[in-house]
Amino acid sequence: MAPRRAAELFRAEAGSPERFRATLYGALGATGAGHLTDRALAEALAPTPCEVVNKAEIVLKQHPNGLLLEAISGEKVTLSRLFFSTGGGELADENGGVVDAPAGRAIEYGFTGVGELLEGCAAEGRPLWSAAEEAEEDLWGFLEEIWSAMERAVERGIATGGALPGGLKLERKAMPYLARAKKLRGTLGELGRISAYALAVSEENAAGGRIVTAPTCGSCGTLPGVLYHLFRKREAPKRAIFEALATAGLFGACVKANASISGAQVGCQGEIGTACAMAAAAAAQVFGGSPRQIEYAAEMAMEHSLGLTCDPVMGLVQIPCIERNAAAATVAFTRAGYALLGDGHHRVSFDEVVETMYRTGCDMSPGVQGDGHRRAGDGEEEVVGAAGAAGVKSAKGEKSVKEEDHRPEVRGGRKSFWQKRSPATGPGCRGRGALWSDPSPWPSPRGRGDTLGGNGGEG
Repeated sequence: MAPRRAAELFRAEAGSPERFRATLYGALGATGAGHLTDRALAEALAPTPCEVVNKAEIVLKQHPNGLLLEAISGEKVTLSRLFFSTGGGELADENGGVVDAPAGRAIEYGFTGVGELLEGCAAEGRPLWSAAEEAEEDLWGFLEEIWSAMERAVERGIATGGALPGGLKLERKAMPYLARAKKLRGTLGELGRISAYALAVSEENAAGGRIVTAPTCGSCGTLPGVLYHLFRKREAPKRAIFEALATAGLFGACVKANASISGAQVGCQGEIGTACAMAAAAAAQVFGGSPRQIEYAAEMAMEHSLGLTCDPVMGLVQIPCIERNAAAATVAFTRAGYALLGDGHHRVSFDEVVETMYRTGCDMSPGVQGDGHRRAGDGEEEVVGAAGAAGVKSAKGEKSVKEEDHRPEVRGGRKSFWQKRSPATGPGCRGRGALWSDPSPWPSPRGRGDTLGGNGGEG
């Protein structure tokens, strides 16, 4: 969704050039075809022809997902813009500024982490989801749309067989796995159904279907896999599902604000780990857990996902992505049950685990952060600026852009992009419309994707 939206914005500004050129850098280049980025760009810029150039071997210092769009007439570049897809279907410019936030406005939640959220709710005797209700006037209507899209994705996925597109020719598993799960009793049957539902949504994503990113496309199956089971098999009422979605979105908000949900930046722990935490919190909410029990479920789910790398085979969101969604869904469900056995008090907080996840991601080597390539630098000179001219260069003897001085900073558990947080954003967790701290727990009406917890896009 982010590259498509960047192309739509660029086309509106570019006038009538003879052709376009789109250059994909880093992880965006390495996974572009597998994520259908080339197709999305061509569709957004049609009928004007668009050349897609892949420079996956170069990772720009601002973010691994770089996109340079150029309008060309004759041999002259008439307009160029540099965008970054920062996770959550969101766009940044080269200075880290928000670019056309999906919902057009920021929602201030009034807390900077789950710890503050817990304190506020405890002081007033309120459930966690009330923080979202208080900040978002049209919350329940949005969540009804979100849930409807999730249901449809599950139901399409469990009714569709055959091979997924792409070079792997991977067979869909949701339909036969659900049939087998229905023959099992007890816990095995329950976990089998959850796995099948998670597979269904993830396979829809891999096939380019309409899904709810929760919080990303690659992790879109975990939350609906759990909630669909609770809704259909455990007969949870819709209102309980909506409250669970709101709760999940708040946890996604805190990860997005204080760390990252971008696999290209922090590895799969930022995607599947966050999805698992969101799903665990949602399940604990449906089961009637207290705020502290809900936080504990989410903390365990994230903690036990630490270190997951982003290593898609052939750049496709299939192996290991699809199975990871099923695994995370079952982990989330069991962590919720485990949390309900106690009173919710535990040693390590969710906020501390989020900080640890971010630091772990920053320490990962570039090859396991979703791009498979080294960072630019090490004597290289090619880093483009927004105008298409040479930008920051790295000469021999100087630190390359993969070293710590070019990573987002960590300050007290919070991150800073482009070496500093955007002043327009300020502190705190925000809802729709804020780039760096946007949990986007509500649907984006743009394109084919909806969003929960951060990402607005299609598979």
